[in-house]
Amino acid sequence: MTTRRPPRPSPRLAPKPSGDRDAPKGRRAARGAASALKIKPAETEREDGPQRIAKLLARAGVGSRRDVERMVEEGRIALNGQVVVHPAPLLTSLEGLTVDGNPVAKPVSTRLYRFNKPAGCITAARDPKGRKTIYDLLPRDLPRLMPVGRLDYNTEGLLLLTNDGEFKRQLELPASGVERTYRARAFGDISQAQLEELAMGIEIDGVRYGKIDANLERRTGRNQWVEMTLTEGKNREVRKVLEHFGLQVSRLIRTRYGAFELGGMPLGAVDVVPRDELFKFRRHLG
Repeated sequence: MTTRRPPRPSPRLAPKPSGDRDAPKGRRAARGAASALKIKPAETEREDGPQRIAKLLARAGVGSRRDVERMVEEGRIALNGQVVVHPAPLLTSLEGLTVDGNPVAKPVSTRLYRFNKPAGCITAARDPKGRKTIYDLLPRDLPRLMPVGRLDYNTEGLLLLTNDGEFKRQLELPASGVERTYRARAFGDISQAQLEELAMGIEIDGVRYGKIDANLERRTGRNQWVEMTLTEGKNREVRKVLEHFGLQVSRLIRTRYGAFELGGMPLGAVDVVPRDELFKFRRHLG
């Protein structure tokens, strides 16, 4: 399979115009630029009206809202040639917006992909430690995609990828109530009665975890498979909860995210979610 390693996420951009090719870079440049964009008092943001710059650029596939906010801090975004120093201004279109001096292309329709992530790679564009990333495994001909949530280095299974930063955010928010299902192979002793207590939530080391639907699938000696469905998806949640019960997790697989299942997808494979399935899911999501 052909691989890629992008040096850092780059926005989907329109062809670069002639003239000044470099946008001011750095937080100091953004703050000190004499022509920096002045922020007007906050206005009410509506779904069918003006949108914040961060939200507009997220929908255009430049990155998540957090990515865009970081780009603003670095002085990489400008409006009509003036450096944007805050991601809050309300705009009705992408006209006049540039990233690193390049005009932002109009957003394309939302796409969603399924990827069966193997263990032994991280969910990131690059890794300071030099470890393999998901982008080393994805085909080169895919559009720029952002992962929906993350899977740990040693966790495998279903990872959703999208070109729409706003859709990504909606899928990740606990308030959206999107369920994630995992299967864990663990060594130790636990009963179904103990697992059912997780339906009330649990607090571990001062961190409160919400409702978890957990079932003991099968047991061989002291090894068992446990299926867990949750909606919060906090950092290493499944591993921490099972370790709290004294179990040693040797394998963890995500099998479902919302309406999308891993099924029999081969390890390392990627495919696009059909538009009709995506439409039904978004309509249900609201």
